[in-house]
Amino acid sequence: MWKVGAASAARGDEMDRVIAYAQRAIDRCRSIGIGLSACTLPALGKPNFSIADGSMEVGIGHHGEPGIRVEPLRPAAEMAETMLHAVMAELALVPGSEVAVLVSGLGATPVMELYIYYDAVARRLEAQGIAIHRCYVGNYFTSLDMMGVTLTVMALDDELKLLLNMPVSSPGLTQEG
Repeated sequence: MWKVGAASAARGDEMDRVIAYAQRAIDRCRSIGIGLSACTLPALGKPNFSIADGSMEVGIGHHGEPGIRVEPLRPAAEMAETMLHAVMAELALVPGSEVAVLVSGLGATPVMELYIYYDAVARRLEAQGIAIHRCYVGNYFTSLDMMGVTLTVMALDDELKLLLNMPVSSPGLTQEG
């Protein structure tokens, strides 16, 4: 949403168009997170909840809130299946659809593990006939020192692809087009 709205503004669109494109991106995105550890809130000086060894919190909040359920820790491929099932149910994608995928660490997850997870997501989307037009893998939206991952999938149309492909140079994202 931020990238799409900013690209619209950068090309000189009127504010109502910028807002409309950002809203279109919001409407076509679904996200879910899995936490493997809690984050330490600076005001508390300790983790705000606990996750037992061998467990994961499914549906954690972007600000370090506990998840909606606790499950046994599973390999990346199984986590990808669970998370994709949750986001794809609402996007109504069909074979031939194009998406953007964002895999963000939560602050303490090694980037190598994020790429292992992304590979599992990409393989599942490919098996469903869904093309990944653009992917972002890294620590884009974190919860301080939390270990885990968030998956965001955006269903794309031609205009969203154009805006997503525009170059950007900012502290949080650099892209050449």
